[in-house]
Amino acid sequence: MAKHVSGTFDVKLVPQGADDKAEGATLGRLSIDKHYHRALEATGEGQMLTAVTDVKGSAGYVAIGRVTGTLDGRAGSFVLQHSGTMSTAGGQQLSITVVPASGTGQLRGIVGRLSGKIVDGQYFYDFEYTLPDAR
Repeated sequence: MAKHVSGTFDVKLVPQGADDKAEGATLGRLSIDKHYHRALEATGEGQMLTAVTDVKGSAGYVAIGRVTGTLDGRAGSFVLQHSGTMSTAGGQQLSITVVPASGTGQLRGIVGRLSGKIVDGQYFYDFEYTLPDAR
């Protein structure tokens, strides 16, 4: 049975090297440092690749990040894969999923999807997940 948890997180993005500027889109690479709070008490470290187009409000990104800590009191880690786009014409699309078989410790076998939003400058997450022997 799927479980659902939510909370807040803090994020710091640090550019890694110079952006690749060209006509049409600028490519960039950033390191990700996240801290999740509440039911997911964890840190997240990863890498992000971005493409920001010449059209204001149009961009895309992919990222991979390892989350390490506790989820509902269970210790371990897992990897999240992100893929997102945004445009003034088509809105935003975002997919964040647990990489299959990436769970360790008490989170071994975890599967799930995470979503996020920003309200008044604060970051929020919703995480729906299952574990083989979830309580």
